[in-house]
Amino acid sequence: MSFALEQAKANSLRRVIYVIPYCSIIEQTQSVFEDIFGPGSIVAHYADVEYETDENKKSGERDKRYLAAENWDAPVILTTTVQFFESLFGNRPSRCRKLHNIANSVIIFDEAQMLPVPFLRPCVAATSELVRNYGCSAVLFTATQPALDPLFAELLPDYLPRELCPRREEMYEQFRRVRFEYAGKLADEALSERLSTEKQVLCIVNRRDQAQALFRLLPEEGRFHLSTAMCPEDRREKLREIRTRLKAGKPCRVISTSLVEAGVDVDFPIVFRALAGLDSIIQAGGRCNREGMPGVMNGVVYIFESDRPAPKMLAQNISAAKKTLESYEDVASPAAIEAYFCELFAEKGMAALDAQDILKLCDSPTMPFAEVAERFRVIDNSQYTVYIPCAGSEPLFAELERFGPSRALLRKLGKYAVGVYPNHYKDLQKVGALREIAENAAVLEDTRLYSPETGLALTLEEGQGLFT
Repeated sequence: MSFALEQAKANSLRRVIYVIPYCSIIEQTQSVFEDIFGPGSIVAHYADVEYETDENKKSGERDKRYLAAENWDAPVILTTTVQFFESLFGNRPSRCRKLHNIANSVIIFDEAQMLPVPFLRPCVAATSELVRNYGCSAVLFTATQPALDPLFAELLPDYLPRELCPRREEMYEQFRRVRFEYAGKLADEALSERLSTEKQVLCIVNRRDQAQALFRLLPEEGRFHLSTAMCPEDRREKLREIRTRLKAGKPCRVISTSLVEAGVDVDFPIVFRALAGLDSIIQAGGRCNREGMPGVMNGVVYIFESDRPAPKMLAQNISAAKKTLESYEDVASPAAIEAYFCELFAEKGMAALDAQDILKLCDSPTMPFAEVAERFRVIDNSQYTVYIPCAGSEPLFAELERFGPSRALLRKLGKYAVGVYPNHYKDLQKVGALREIAENAAVLEDTRLYSPETGLALTLEEGQGLFT
């Protein structure tokens, strides 16, 4: 942010747009920026943010930030990767009314390794267009910088990327706080035994069902589970508890999916990470010895292979990671990271970086705006939404019962929502556990299927006996 302000001042740019991949990071970043600049200077635009509107006003006046969030007319904008790029490729007024205010801005892409690979070429092309013709400066920053130089060389040949961190290799050595060790293959029982011997430990796995299973194998005192099977409000509450216990030195053993990796502010002395992409492994290391002294490697990240199969979508990432692990002693070094991304992009192939042929459509003589917008969907449209009645949500669900669903109300209910895939949704429907309120959206009627500790039961087998 300091660099962005200096860049804006030096080049007479109008605003800073701060783009973040996850809402869990955007909230903590918003809090920090509001402490520095004051709440009135920061406008956040993402799914869960609430400003006073005509529909929900309490004070009798609409919050000025509501309109600013719609058209991005503020000095500092915080938004998500999905909101930013789907607006650039969108065709609806609600998406497009902000586009003129992107011009002449500093755009910061936090956790740049999270740019969606199936849309990587369109994302780089859009960023290049903003730099070339709309007076923008773009900053991509991360501990695991993706190897995007070839794409920028192709799509923005007159503006070669510049490394902003001086003496990169030297500074990497000075700031190392974690070492990475290979722990071999570990079944759930063996893994849980190792975790149970540590007072404070974080374990990150690739599957939600494994996260729930491992959680149940841990000693009850100080055990926590984090995954997208939990609604955002419960995850926020668990993170607050986790941070409190870590600071107090109390037992704290956390099982999580990858959602905790990218920028979530927690600090563990020991981290276990199931084999995944190298960027995920190193980002997991960012949750280890986070507040330690630079150059003092007191933290350890154990890389292990699970006896459960990894999701198919991670196959190429894991393959590229294995090759890098075999070739580099220090897998977190800048050279290893660059080699990993080069290997990954080579394995996927150039076509996989624009899986929906977005750029080919954009180059057609008559721009098919609607089709481009339909194809550019970063979030998997196959997911359905289940809203979970839980502590603190009573007024919102009472409003839903009385007035029915509205766009504003469903946005507020987002903090109590869980995304599920079609088969899971249909299973819940079959046993009468859901009450549909909109297309692909329902309220969970049988709340026994949801636990604040582990979230929504992922299979009906977990809820055996509930429907007999």
